[in-house]
Amino acid sequence: QVQLVESGGGLVQAGGSLRLSCASSGGTFSRYSSGWFRQAPGKEREFVAAIIWGDDGTYYADSVTGRFTIARDNAKNTVFLQMNSLKPEDTAVYYCAATRNRMTLLKQDVYIYWGQGTQVTVSS
Repeated sequence: QVQLVESGGGLVQAGGSLRLSCASSGGTFSRYSSGWFRQAPGKEREFVAAIIWGDDGTYYADSVTGRFTIARDNAKNTVFLQMNSLKPEDTAVYYCAATRNRMTLLKQDVYIYWGQGTQVTVSS
């Protein structure tokens, strides 16, 4: 059973940066693809970024491309989401997720394990 714990959320002004971390335990982290999703108040949860296990290929939502970077440290069993040039519309609860899949990583239903989420608030 894989357990995921997010950290690094908080309040930041527009234009600022945050780095989210997702620590994994209970599984072979290096053999799981990881994804970040977010859910803003009143909206559905949406895909943000994903990284594929094995080759570290990455995917990004159009809304964050060029501003966010996903990376992983297998030695630390942790995946990161570096968020730069933050905008008020990035305000949401951010969730990390894990799957053994290496494809269709934009879809929430391929992810088996989910963290509890961390709040990111960007003020204007």
